[in-house]
Amino acid sequence: MRLVFLGPPGAGKGTQATRLANELGIPHISTGEILRAAIARSTPAGIEAKAYVDGGELVPFAIVLRLVEDRLQEDDARDGWLLDGFPRNLEQAHALEPLIEKLGQNLDHVVFFEVADDEVVRRLSGRRVCKTCSETFHLEFSPPPDPQDCAPRQCEIFQRSDDSEDSIRNRLEVYSRETDPLVGHYQESGLLVTVSGSGPIDEVESALREALGHRR
Repeated sequence: MRLVFLGPPGAGKGTQATRLANELGIPHISTGEILRAAIARSTPAGIEAKAYVDGGELVPFAIVLRLVEDRLQEDDARDGWLLDGFPRNLEQAHALEPLIEKLGQNLDHVVFFEVADDEVVRRLSGRRVCKTCSETFHLEFSPPPDPQDCAPRQCEIFQRSDDSEDSIRNRLEVYSRETDPLVGHYQESGLLVTVSGSGPIDEVESALREALGHRR
């Protein structure tokens, strides 16, 4: 099975992607992962990408697309793959489609995890990080320890600037502007499967299994 997972930040698509990919025995692929791997292995595209990363610049999409093409041709992706968060917009989708066709493959489903903006804000704005050990907490789901318990480790809990409510809502606005047309595109093509990402992890997983099971 060949899948694309879409959804706003904080929708939990990465967690669901990992679970489903493990169950199906296919690789869970994100552009961040393949970029780091290509740089570490010094592949031709990885060497090109490293120059941009070292300079603090965004890696051009043409290079990212080559990295995706290389990854989809690896042995473990022969019987399927799961692309997490890619493509991000219509331009990338239009570039991915002929690439998949060139590889003699086909995209089976595009799963969109639907989560209300207020729920995304609740999930992301509650995140806290320890400056000492980099451990991540959540004020609601996994609260940080009591300051007295942290004294021996000299923990300092803080909120990252990109986890503020204003920052999250700005990111959601950008995401919606880029992704709404993409969701419409896949809906028109008959590939889209919409799953509510608002519930607990196991509940979302069950809904995902049911949605894909109805379309196999």
